[in-house]
Amino acid sequence: MKTSELYETDFYAWTIEQAQLLEAGKLQELDIVNLVEEIVSLGKQQRQELRNRLGVLIGHLLKWQYQEHRRSNSWKATLREQRRRIQGHLKENPSLKSYLPEAVTEAYEDGIYLATQETYLPETTFPPENPYSIDQILDPNFFPDHL
Repeated sequence: MKTSELYETDFYAWTIEQAQLLEAGKLQELDIVNLVEEIVSLGKQQRQELRNRLGVLIGHLLKWQYQEHRRSNSWKATLREQRRRIQGHLKENPSLKSYLPEAVTEAYEDGIYLATQETYLPETTFPPENPYSIDQILDPNFFPDHL
């Protein structure tokens, strides 16, 4: 079976085969087109992981700020856990730091969505623009007060 056909029928087997070909130095036998696609996809996944975690973090910051009476240890734990995981993700992928401003902007919309779904507050409750700096978002000691 051609390596490009294996890509379509058994992705896992294809990855094993590509790794073996690379290790053996058989570069001419590699499925270059699909390898490029997968490498690009891996990079996109790293960016998406950062955006997703930021969205959850921002959503919980909004919940913390706009529902003082419902603050709980589980919310605080979620804030701490997302910050810890974001820091770990950035440590493993330091080049993503330059993407942080864009990622925060994109994640803010997801954060509002999460906050409206979990608080039942109208979307208009929350600022149309992200009120938190990147430093505040990532600061393990930052817990916003109600405005």
